[in-house]
Amino acid sequence: MSTVAEQLRAGREAKNLTVEQVADMTKIRTDHIRALEEGNFNVFSAPIYIRGSVKNYAGALKLDVAEIFKTLDAELKGTEKYNAPPPLGDARKNFVDDFALLVAKVNWKLGVAGLAVIVLGIIAVTSFLAWRHHKNSDPLKNLPPAVYQPANSGDTLPLHK
Repeated sequence: MSTVAEQLRAGREAKNLTVEQVADMTKIRTDHIRALEEGNFNVFSAPIYIRGSVKNYAGALKLDVAEIFKTLDAELKGTEKYNAPPPLGDARKNFVDDFALLVAKVNWKLGVAGLAVIVLGIIAVTSFLAWRHHKNSDPLKNLPPAVYQPANSGDTLPLHK
Protein backbone atom coordinates (compact mmCIF):
# COMPACT_ATOMS: atom_id res chain seq x y z
CA MET A 1 0.00 0.00 0.00
CA SER A 2 1.39 3.41 -0.91
CA THR A 3 1.61 6.28 1.54
CA VAL A 4 -0.63 9.33 1.55
CA ALA A 5 2.22 11.41 0.18
CA GLU A 6 2.76 9.04 -2.74
CA GLN A 7 -0.97 8.89 -3.54
CA LEU A 8 -1.32 12.68 -3.53
CA ARG A 9 1.80 13.23 -5.65
CA ALA A 10 0.78 10.51 -8.11
CA GLY A 11 -2.74 11.97 -8.37
CA ARG A 12 -1.36 15.46 -9.04
CA GLU A 13 1.13 14.21 -11.64
CA ALA A 14 -1.55 12.09 -13.34
CA LYS A 15 -3.59 15.26 -13.92
CA ASN A 16 -0.47 17.17 -15.08
CA LEU A 17 -0.88 19.84 -12.39
CA THR A 18 1.84 21.86 -10.69
CA VAL A 19 1.97 22.49 -6.97
CA GLU A 20 1.00 26.12 -7.61
CA GLN A 21 -2.07 25.08 -9.64
CA VAL A 22 -3.19 22.75 -6.84
CA ALA A 23 -2.64 25.58 -4.35
CA ASP A 24 -4.89 27.84 -6.43
CA MET A 25 -7.56 25.14 -6.66
CA THR A 26 -7.56 24.17 -2.98
CA LYS A 27 -6.45 27.43 -1.32
CA ILE A 28 -3.81 25.42 0.56
CA ARG A 29 -0.39 27.02 0.92
CA THR A 30 2.25 25.64 -1.44
CA ASP A 31 4.61 24.76 1.42
CA HIS A 32 1.84 22.68 3.02
CA ILE A 33 1.17 20.89 -0.28
CA ARG A 34 4.87 20.10 -0.61
CA ALA A 35 4.94 18.90 3.02
CA LEU A 36 1.96 16.60 2.36
CA GLU A 37 3.64 15.19 -0.75
CA GLU A 38 6.82 14.59 1.26
CA GLY A 39 4.94 13.03 4.18
CA ASN A 40 6.27 15.73 6.51
CA PHE A 41 3.39 16.23 8.94
CA ASN A 42 5.51 18.20 11.43
CA VAL A 43 4.77 21.37 9.45
CA PHE A 44 1.19 21.25 10.77
CA SER A 45 0.37 22.26 14.33
CA ALA A 46 -2.47 19.76 14.87
CA PRO A 47 -3.91 16.64 13.22
CA ILE A 48 -7.11 18.48 12.32
CA TYR A 49 -5.14 20.68 9.91
CA ILE A 50 -3.48 17.64 8.34
CA ARG A 51 -6.82 15.89 7.87
CA GLY A 52 -8.49 19.01 6.45
CA SER A 53 -5.68 19.65 4.01
CA VAL A 54 -5.57 16.02 2.87
CA LYS A 55 -9.35 16.00 2.41
CA ASN A 56 -9.28 19.18 0.28
CA TYR A 57 -6.26 18.03 -1.71
CA ALA A 58 -7.64 14.53 -2.40
CA GLY A 59 -11.09 15.94 -3.20
CA ALA A 60 -9.64 18.40 -5.71
CA LEU A 61 -7.77 15.54 -7.43
CA LYS A 62 -10.93 13.33 -7.41
CA LEU A 63 -9.20 10.63 -5.32
CA ASP A 64 -10.91 8.24 -2.89
CA VAL A 65 -10.90 10.35 0.29
CA ALA A 66 -12.07 7.52 2.57
CA GLU A 67 -9.24 5.23 1.45
CA ILE A 68 -6.68 8.01 1.85
CA PHE A 69 -8.00 8.75 5.35
CA LYS A 70 -7.52 5.10 6.37
CA THR A 71 -3.92 5.31 5.24
CA LEU A 72 -3.49 8.72 6.90
CA ASP A 73 -4.81 7.45 10.24
CA ALA A 74 -2.36 4.56 10.14
CA GLU A 75 0.52 6.91 9.32
CA LEU A 76 -0.40 9.40 12.06
CA LYS A 77 -0.58 6.62 14.66
CA GLY A 78 2.99 5.75 13.73
CA THR A 79 4.28 9.25 14.48
CA GLU A 80 5.36 10.29 17.94
CA LYS A 81 3.76 13.75 17.74
CA TYR A 82 0.29 12.71 16.51
CA ASN A 83 -0.19 9.18 17.84
CA ALA A 84 -2.58 10.32 20.64
CA PRO A 85 -4.93 13.25 21.04
CA PRO A 86 -3.64 16.09 23.22
CA PRO A 87 -4.82 16.13 26.84
CA LEU A 88 -7.79 18.40 27.41
CA GLY A 89 -7.67 19.12 31.13
CA ASP A 90 -4.09 19.43 32.41
CA ALA A 91 -4.34 22.96 33.77
CA ARG A 92 -5.88 23.60 37.16
CA LYS A 93 -8.94 25.81 37.32
CA ASN A 94 -8.85 29.12 39.12
CA PHE A 95 -11.34 31.87 39.93
CA VAL A 96 -10.98 33.52 36.52
CA ASP A 97 -11.81 30.26 34.73
CA ASP A 98 -14.89 29.72 36.89
CA PHE A 99 -16.04 33.32 36.42
CA ALA A 100 -15.52 33.16 32.64
CA LEU A 101 -17.56 29.96 32.49
CA LEU A 102 -20.34 31.56 34.53
CA VAL A 103 -20.40 34.65 32.28
CA ALA A 104 -20.46 32.45 29.18
CA LYS A 105 -23.56 30.64 30.45
CA VAL A 106 -25.54 33.84 31.04
CA ASN A 107 -28.46 34.48 28.70
CA TRP A 108 -27.73 38.16 28.11
CA LYS A 109 -31.11 39.00 26.58
CA LEU A 110 -32.90 37.64 29.62
CA GLY A 111 -30.36 39.22 31.98
CA VAL A 112 -30.69 42.70 30.47
CA ALA A 113 -34.49 42.47 30.50
CA GLY A 114 -34.44 41.35 34.14
CA LEU A 115 -32.07 44.15 35.10
CA ALA A 116 -34.33 46.69 33.35
CA VAL A 117 -37.37 45.39 35.28
CA ILE A 118 -35.47 45.63 38.57
CA VAL A 119 -34.30 49.20 37.86
CA LEU A 120 -37.81 50.29 36.83
CA GLY A 121 -39.19 48.69 39.99
CA ILE A 122 -36.72 50.57 42.18
CA ILE A 123 -37.59 53.85 40.42
CA ALA A 124 -41.33 53.21 40.85
CA VAL A 125 -41.05 52.37 44.58
CA THR A 126 -38.79 55.37 45.25
CA SER A 127 -41.15 57.70 43.36
CA PHE A 128 -44.18 56.38 45.24
CA LEU A 129 -42.51 56.79 48.63
CA ALA A 130 -41.38 60.32 47.78
CA TRP A 131 -44.88 61.27 46.57
CA ARG A 132 -46.53 59.82 49.70
CA HIS A 133 -44.08 61.65 51.97
CA HIS A 134 -44.70 64.91 50.13
CA LYS A 135 -48.49 64.42 50.22
CA ASN A 136 -48.56 63.70 53.95
CA SER A 137 -46.26 66.52 54.98
CA ASP A 138 -47.69 69.94 55.96
CA PRO A 139 -45.48 72.77 54.70
CA LEU A 140 -46.90 75.21 57.31
CA LYS A 141 -46.39 72.84 60.23
CA ASN A 142 -43.00 74.11 61.42
CA LEU A 143 -43.41 77.85 60.68
CA PRO A 144 -43.46 80.33 63.60
CA PRO A 145 -46.59 82.46 64.08
CA ALA A 146 -46.79 85.34 61.63
CA VAL A 147 -47.17 88.99 62.54
CA TYR A 148 -48.84 91.42 60.12
CA GLN A 149 -46.89 94.61 59.45
CA PRO A 150 -48.29 97.18 57.00
CA ALA A 151 -45.95 98.55 54.37
CA ASN A 152 -44.57 102.02 55.03
CA SER A 153 -44.07 102.93 51.41
CA GLY A 154 -47.39 104.60 50.99
CA ASP A 155 -48.05 102.84 47.73
CA THR A 156 -51.47 101.44 47.30
CA LEU A 157 -52.75 98.96 44.83
CA PRO A 158 -55.09 100.23 42.09
CA LEU A 159 -58.72 99.25 42.38
CA HIS A 160 -60.48 97.38 39.60
CA LYS A 161 -63.55 99.03 38.14
